[in-house]
Order: sequence, then structure tokens, then C-alpha cells
Amino acid sequence: MKTTLITGASSGIGKSLAALFAQGGSNLVLVARSQTKLEELAQQLQAEYKITVWVEPADLSRPGAAKTLAASLARQDIKVEILVNNAGVLEHGRFIDIGTEAHRRMLDLNISGLTEMLDCFLPAMVERGSGRVLNVASIASFQPIPSLAIYAASKAFVLSLTESLAEELKGSGVSITALCPGITATNMVSTAQENSGGLNIPDFLIGDVDDVAADGYKACMKGEVIVVPGAMNLAAILAGRAIPKWLLRRITGAVGRYTTDN
Repeated sequence: MKTTLITGASSGIGKSLAALFAQGGSNLVLVARSQTKLEELAQQLQAEYKITVWVEPADLSRPGAAKTLAASLARQDIKVEILVNNAGVLEHGRFIDIGTEAHRRMLDLNISGLTEMLDCFLPAMVERGSGRVLNVASIASFQPIPSLAIYAASKAFVLSLTESLAEELKGSGVSITALCPGITATNMVSTAQENSGGLNIPDFLIGDVDDVAADGYKACMKGEVIVVPGAMNLAAILAGRAIPKWLLRRITGAVGRYTTDN
């Protein structure tokens, strides 16, 4: 039986992915900051799917946290065959209003934490000649998003890194996938809405978390490199690639101003 490690597993897309991998017969390592939420989820999944679940509370935005996590699993002789890098944070608002600490928090978790997780667990997969990685990026990976500037830039890093590694890993037996959802009904989005006092988003643009997770799970198991859930999101990406960058900036700028000013 394989073991899947999922970061940001206590809620949102990560929690839905945990249920899908459990349903598929995988043991789980659940990682997030909240031990209480992880333990509740672990009990639920163990009872429902008769799998083994390990709980590993960690703040992956802290330097060295991934290495400490890897060492803990090594002591327990737990081998990670599937890695899901889902942990991330979002801040909404003008760059000059968000503040240094919030900027740093996004970079530390969305970029540094994810990269350190890959550095800790990918080499062993390559050595064994098998493994899968699912990196949760965003539709924001494909274009600049005023009012989500740092978040979009951090997710562009995730997408670019995933595509580069997909080529490096060819023939190794290890696949890597970028899940690029649009705006999804998660706690992260709700928190951003509350903190910014805005982030006005039409309901029809907000995706269902379980649908997004299902698309990510299927793509990961098939070894696809990029998956964009939702026909509207995919159409937006294709349209964005077909128009001049100056026009794309104007469009995303207008949308960004709408989310902060209305």
C-alpha cells in the first residue's frame, strides 16, 4: 500500500484530496499547523477507509521545517510515494497596503516551503524509480493579477518549477503535476475576503472544492503535467495567451480594481 503525504491537509483542497487518496487505498501523512484538525480528519479517514494515517503538525513557512518533517518520517520508516504540496497562503489588496510580513509569509510558504518539500522527498522517489508529485498552483500562475500580485507571482513560480521538473524527470518513473484551479470556495479565500474587506467575486466564478480536488487527483494519477479545472478557467487561460500582454494587463487591472473598490 502506498503512502501519500499531503500538506495543508486540514481544510479546503488538501482535505478533499486526503479523502480521495484514502478512497484510492493509500495510507496518509497529514501535515498542517493545526494538530487538532489533523487528528479529527485522521480518525474520520481511518474509520471510513481502513487505512493508516499519521499526523505531523508543522509550519512549513519556517526554514528547516520540511527537513525536520522528513527526519521524523525517516525515524518511523515511512516512505512517501506520493507528495501533495497543497499548503499555501493568499493575501488580497494593493501591494503597498499588504505589508512586509504578509509578503514574506506568502513567499516563505508558497515558494520556499514547497521547494524544500521537493528537495526533501523527490530524490528518494527518483532513487526508487517511482513516485508522483502534485503541486497546487493556481490559474493566477498564467497572468499578472493586480490586487493578488505576490500570490500570483508565487504561483507562477510553482507552475514554472513543475514544468521544468516534468522534463528533468522524464524516464525516471516519477511524474509531477501542477493543479491550477481558479477561485475556489476554501477557508483561504474566505479569510482573504475578511481581511481585505473586499475581494468581491461573483458566485458563478467560485469553484467547488471537491470538484477541483477530483480533477487534481485524476491528473496526478495519470501523470499529467498541468490540469486546469473548469471550462471557464481553461477558456480564460487560452484567451489570455492569445491577446497582447499590454491588453492582458489592462483587463486584469480592471478586474483587480473591481475586487478592491466594490
